[in-house]
Amino acid sequence: MSEAKPMVRRSAYDGIALPANDLFAMAPAPASARYLLRGDAAVAARASASFGLSLPPRPGAIEVAGRAALWLGPDEWLLMAPEADAEAIHADLAGALAGAAHSLVDISHRQVGLVLTGTRLTRVLSAGCLLDLRLAAFPVGMAVRTLLAKAEVILWRQGEARFH
Repeated sequence: MSEAKPMVRRSAYDGIALPANDLFAMAPAPASARYLLRGDAAVAARASASFGLSLPPRPGAIEVAGRAALWLGPDEWLLMAPEADAEAIHADLAGALAGAAHSLVDISHRQVGLVLTGTRLTRVLSAGCLLDLRLAAFPVGMAVRTLLAKAEVILWRQGEARFH
């Protein structure tokens, strides 16, 4: 009988990167735990205390402090943290939200993270995304769920020429 091998989280993009240049570059983001949380303001308050940072209350807003919380909708947040914290986060959130009407789903395996950089990045993204990605309309620190071509993506602007 063979021994069970430990599961290793891998991205479809592991080891793949476009040649870096100042116009456009793409590379895999560090592995992270991702949770989709849905609930009302009371759930958000309980989750904020458990997760260690305030869940943002307004459209496109994010909170970052080692972990990240991105506002996706009036009752929906994407919670991201280092992959090593995944089990502890899940246990903490499950305990904090016990008895509250909510949905907490681990989507770590559903998505891959990419870091996109470059001086022409907004032009490249705008070819498949209808959002106005100019810095004035989509400032650093804003995140939204949208479509890129026909794929659902979450765009998080981390710098003038950097998206996650």
